[in-house]
Amino acid sequence: QWQFVESGGGLVQPGGSLRLSCVASGSIFDYYAVGWFRQAPGEDHVGVGCISSTNNRTSYDDSVKGRFTISRDNAKNTVYLQMNSLEPEDTAVYYCAGVCIAIQWRDWGQGTQVTVSS
Repeated sequence: QWQFVESGGGLVQPGGSLRLSCVASGSIFDYYAVGWFRQAPGEDHVGVGCISSTNNRTSYDDSVKGRFTISRDNAKNTVYLQMNSLEPEDTAVYYCAGVCIAIQWRDWGQGTQVTVSS
């Protein structure tokens, strides 16, 4: 059973930056893509971006392109989400999962809260 633990969230002013971390359990981490998702109050999980398992190819939602960057360190079973130029609309709980499409995942972790506010 996969388990993901997210961390690194916090309160940041508009225009600021945060780096989130996602640590996954399991020795097969290297073989799976990992996606970042976010959930605002009252809404479903929405995909932010994803990184492939093989060549570290990344894809992003249009709302974060050019501002967010996903990277992974397979030796540490960790995926990162670097968030720059944060906007109030980025406020949400952020999650990671072993898929790139939210509907394919059910075992969401605790997530990490990101609040962008002045």
